[in-house]
Amino acid sequence: MTKYEKLYRLNLSHRAISVYLYLDDRANRERQCWPAIPTIAQDLHLSQTTVRRALHDLRSVGLVTTEQRYYPKGGKSTLLYTLEK
Repeated sequence: MTKYEKLYRLNLSHRAISVYLYLDDRANRERQCWPAIPTIAQDLHLSQTTVRRALHDLRSVGLVTTEQRYYPKGGKSTLLYTLEK
């Protein structure tokens, strides 16, 4: 099985595949990364709404989990994305 075979068999939209590949390219050894949605949107030439829809699609099939991160004083920071291993 190739690295992305499961991704291709899930019949996901092109936006979801693009966002997954973007996150995979930026993930560390623990399969985690934390780019901001506006950064993803700008880099992929997509709207922020499209990126959010793609993330929803990826979460719904279990390829990505997200966790809200916070600054020490309590304000919201970026999301932590964890990709399926």
